[in-house]
Amino acid sequence: MSFEEEEALEQTLLVVREVSVYKIPPRSSSGGYKCGEWLQSDKIWSGRLRVVSCKERCEIRLEDPNSGDLFAACFVLPGQRENSVETVLDSSRYFVLKIEDGRGKHAFIGLGFNERNEAFDFNVALSDHEKYVKREHERDSGEENEESHIDIHPAVNHRLK
Repeated sequence: MSFEEEEALEQTLLVVREVSVYKIPPRSSSGGYKCGEWLQSDKIWSGRLRVVSCKERCEIRLEDPNSGDLFAACFVLPGQRENSVETVLDSSRYFVLKIEDGRGKHAFIGLGFNERNEAFDFNVALSDHEKYVKREHERDSGEENEESHIDIHPAVNHRLK
């Protein structure tokens, strides 16, 4: 397999059928964002969310559920999750994503899940990807021992819904 083919491999870690995206006000304190300050009238989009593993990078893609067109994407680089995805202070179902336009400009948007378990699965998918990248680095550098190897990537959805 060539380097280009290897880079093109993508693995879907999570699909959530419907999420909401909000235009959010600037952070009011150094403590963080509060979804209670977001107005329902500030909802700018709703659609499908996909978390995709692209080698070391993880992508959070917001897509139109019918056409599959991309609305926005958040790129989570290894070890920089807190720079791209931030939890809000007052809810477990809402997050703030940093999205970039590819030309150096970025914006922060609010992301809301309808169900708490969807938000939990979102967090687990991001954590599983981080663990996968860490294990790959350890394997490449020869630091891993046989007893510590547990392959949990990708996350398997065992919900009964």
